[in-house]
Amino acid sequence: MDVPATRSGPGDAPLADRALLALRARWRAASLAAGWRFPSDWALPEVDAVCAAVMAKGRVEAAETALAGLARARAAAGAGLAETLADLAALHAVFGHGEDGFVSPDVDATPARLLRTTALAWADVATDQLAHTEVTDPLTGLPSAAYLRTRLAEVYQAAAARERPAAEDHVLLVVSLDLSAIAGFPRLTGMILVADALRAVFDRGQSLASLGPSVVAALVPKDEGVASHGVALRRALHERLSVDSQLADAGRPRVSAVRLPATHEMACDLLARLARA
Repeated sequence: MDVPATRSGPGDAPLADRALLALRARWRAASLAAGWRFPSDWALPEVDAVCAAVMAKGRVEAAETALAGLARARAAAGAGLAETLADLAALHAVFGHGEDGFVSPDVDATPARLLRTTALAWADVATDQLAHTEVTDPLTGLPSAAYLRTRLAEVYQAAAARERPAAEDHVLLVVSLDLSAIAGFPRLTGMILVADALRAVFDRGQSLASLGPSVVAALVPKDEGVASHGVALRRALHERLSVDSQLADAGRPRVSAVRLPATHEMACDLLARLARA
């Protein structure tokens, strides 16, 4: 007897998409509840890859490759190992539970193999960052925060030689874009466009850098018209981001003029905070 072929109905794909988005939302909520400190930098593109792998394979343990990719991205974005492992525990806790069930992420309850895979992948990037202090962000093409820390050391040395504060001669212009509600390719596009706007406005040798997954910055001499550059930067950002409806709906980028602190050590701490603000 012939068996009729099974066909997917028109609502199957949207249903799968809704299930993936529901897992992503519950994972994020559990991770924040477990102590994730900066909500705006949780939603990396690798999060979507993990969700897709888990949904396709039916269990978290089968998504090791995607989880390793996420761990590397977490390390590159500045997340600590404890925070990264707590985020993994949140995913393990929410997957397989009912949508209305309360979950309590517990790193000790997470399978040891997943912890080992995640920790080793995170450590690969963290160790590489220690060995290579000047790198380029592959997405935006901008130098990394390590480069800006080195550049700031020069600025503070020059200021000390002149016996005046570094803040009298330079200021940081910081651009942050809230991408927490955006997933997939539009998120990548958003930061590419932000970096392009930054390069277009600051094209005379100013020091530019990518500080985090959704933050870029320019170290600008105060004698170059900071106010006019800020206006030009806002205009360039609006022109580029308005071409994509998802990015336009995400809200306007935040452009801030940040005063340099008293010492280089304090400036490095400032960059770390800005990267995850």
